Amino acid sequence: MATLVTVLEELLTTTGASRVTLRRDLAGPSAFPVVEEALADGVGSLRDERSVHLPTQPVVRELRRGRQVVQHDCVTAFDEPAFQAMLETYGGLRAQIVIPIEVEGRLEAILSLHQLGQPRRWTAGEIGAATTAAERIRALL
Repeated sequence: MATLVTVLEELLTTTGASRVTLRRDLAGPSAFPVVEEALADGVGSLRDERSVHLPTQPVVRELRRGRQVVQHDCVTAFDEPAFQAMLETYGGLRAQIVIPIEVEGRLEAILSLHQLGQPRRWTAGEIGAATTAAERIRALL
């Protein structure tokens, strides 16, 4: 039986991303902390990272509208200083796929695939794999 971690690990392997994270909307001082993640060799964890205030990030604003975000080059995606600072805090984040996971109409979780170090053109297959993984995660929540 699949677990949240196995879904993330499978997605990491399938896409070759640097990092795959699952954030949950939990009560506490940090909005949407990382609760599970899968990491490529040598990639740092975001599990204890609390300096980025996610609700003010432009990507989260899009997610709250129910929109999936695909960025092939994050540096050019948003010119907001807080977004640019987040890219460096997250280890040189350069490309990402971010998918909202809604439960009963509420943003319950966020699935993210990160590519560190250089931009990357996500393929339709990789985007589809991420969408399928988000559906699997929704079923497990």
